Amino acid sequence: MGEYQTVTLKMEPLDQSLSIDAHKLNHTAKVINKFVPQGSILERLMNFAASVPDFRRCDKGNIRHRLNDIIILMILRRTCGHVGRSDIIAFGKYNLNKFRKMGMLKNGIPSVATFCRVENGSDDPAMADSMQAFAENFHNELFKACRDREIVCVDGKAERGTVHENGRSPDIVSAYSFNTGITIATEACKEKSNEIKAVPILLDKIDISGKIVTADAMSMQKDIVEKIRKKGGDFLIELKANQPSLRYGIEDRLVEHTPVYSYTEGPELAHGRIETRTYRVYDGLDIIADKKKWGGNMTIIEYESSTVKKSTGVHTSEKRLYVSSMPTDTPQPGTIVRNHWSIESMHWGLDHNLQQDNIKRKSSRAARNLDTIQRIVYSVFSIWKGLRKKQSDKNKGMAELIRHISMSFTRIMRFLSQK
Repeated sequence: MGEYQTVTLKMEPLDQSLSIDAHKLNHTAKVINKFVPQGSILERLMNFAASVPDFRRCDKGNIRHRLNDIIILMILRRTCGHVGRSDIIAFGKYNLNKFRKMGMLKNGIPSVATFCRVENGSDDPAMADSMQAFAENFHNELFKACRDREIVCVDGKAERGTVHENGRSPDIVSAYSFNTGITIATEACKEKSNEIKAVPILLDKIDISGKIVTADAMSMQKDIVEKIRKKGGDFLIELKANQPSLRYGIEDRLVEHTPVYSYTEGPELAHGRIETRTYRVYDGLDIIADKKKWGGNMTIIEYESSTVKKSTGVHTSEKRLYVSSMPTDTPQPGTIVRNHWSIESMHWGLDHNLQQDNIKRKSSRAARNLDTIQRIVYSVFSIWKGLRKKQSDKNKGMAELIRHISMSFTRIMRFLSQK
């Protein structure tokens, strides 16, 4: 009877046999420096991506792609106006050789599952803080060219592509600089909480000394007003029925007082409507009963709008009340009222241009990470406009700007290589 010889074959997983260690240097820094100008938008985007903590076990398992490469790929593709994961993968495959020349994506393009793990696994507060550091650098540079007092708009936005078990969508409160068009910082509302608890945390993250904070009626709270005053800022906040004693008390007393001054803007034709706006400014010294609760005297601004729809001739009117810590002789407070609406325009841009509400995410963490990436993309276009010298480029709307730039990888890289 013959003898049999046993031969043992050592098999290695296919995904490991061809992979390159994602954390090996491979002279990547030298390669990137060759293609990315120092101080450019792209270099700072790469610094942002590199600052996001890696949630994966780097000392174990098979990590084929560096986290910062994945994040940069997500940003660049969304800069082109495409949002789906399959679109991001197609974009990466088409431009893979160009990415590799930059020292990126040495092991090819990540899969859909990898993108899912990155969005669900990355530390969302840490990524948001990294975005804040990225925004602050450009914000300080762009604001140097502004002569006006800075207006910081605070408002919340529901992430409607994600729904909790209780039927609510997660809310993210943001601080948006009207003067620069950049989101300065964000704070997520807890699942069973709301903006009232998140706004003070958000204000602690930013410097508002000497600035004007604008917000909607949700932020008309004693703690929020006190925090703005203590941090050396002023506020202008809409007043609604969520503060019934203050709201109705002011309405009853306004008829007995004469405004310090009033002025009218318009009529103006915009969006198919002819609008006339009247502002009346009152000293709140004798109008607000509980002044101690709100930290002292306040100015009251009554806004009255009269609108005629051009196509039908239908006439509508509305009144709104605002309270402010600014003195009554502040010129043109209506301008500050209207500037607050810029944050609503930014939210609309996230939904219309970047399709935020149409993108489904299962977890709040993934929703916030997506929001952070999209706010960076939106801020990048604002940064580009702010750095441009041509007035025609500065006057471009966001949708027009995206169409102008997002046509090819070469154009995007030229766009991001600006200092």
